[in-house]
Amino acid sequence: MEGDEFMKDNILYLECYSGISGDMVVASLIDLGVDLKYLKEALESVPIYGYTIKISKVKKNGVEACDFNVIIDEGRHVHRNLNDVFMIIKESKITLNAKKLAMKIFYIEAEAEAKAQGVEIEQVNFDEFGVVELIIYIVAVAVCLDYLNINDAVISEIYEGKGHVECQEGVVPIPVPAVTNMVLKYKMPIKITSNDGEMITATGMAIASAIKTKEALPESYVIKAIGVGAGKKDYNNSNILRAYLIQEAERQQVEKILSLEINIDDCSGETIGYTMKKFIFNI
Repeated sequence: MEGDEFMKDNILYLECYSGISGDMVVASLIDLGVDLKYLKEALESVPIYGYTIKISKVKKNGVEACDFNVIIDEGRHVHRNLNDVFMIIKESKITLNAKKLAMKIFYIEAEAEAKAQGVEIEQVNFDEFGVVELIIYIVAVAVCLDYLNINDAVISEIYEGKGHVECQEGVVPIPVPAVTNMVLKYKMPIKITSNDGEMITATGMAIASAIKTKEALPESYVIKAIGVGAGKKDYNNSNILRAYLIQEAERQQVEKILSLEINIDDCSGETIGYTMKKFIFNI
């Protein structure tokens, strides 16, 4: 494991008060302390081409955040199904743990899309959703989580906008059907806000559904690091995703004190000393 400075009992907490998307999750994890050289080398090992990654610092309503942007080369148009994507991930040189997590996230999203479209999972075509971007976002998330030694995650209530969004099949309501399918199956809590437009993407919800292991934060914990990822849209509120790296606080041991009170009437000092010695060494 490359991120040796990150302990194995780390818990990730995602604060999703501006929704969640793949790029926001990647950016927040990078901001937690993932080594950029390590991440870029991992992504370069994935056999897909025709894209450029740009990582920068931006401000969202005055809050500095990390921005992760995948720029697709003009004219790129690739059709991939789930088996194609799995083969691409398997052929990469990322760790086995990262491969398993990336495929889990993709399967969850494909399953939700298949149900929404009324087709078999093998028939889901990722071209509509920008397959190159999807692969980069999902593989990057898996690589970052593996680097940070994160095995447990808590997801806050996820905020969503209102209205409708246009897709290949037509205009659909927000949350989009694939998102509601995941909300239902994985019992993910959401809250509809007054913001217009989509705040939860299918990829973002798939990531949250895949990594969530705990329902609530520990009663007491220490925050080790905070990462802030930027969303692409602008709202009245700061469009950011905050990622907290936390560890459960150690419980203080309570020292037990035993009080012994007796009344002594007629007893020699030798007898008292012998009795106390026997008592103390047999506690």
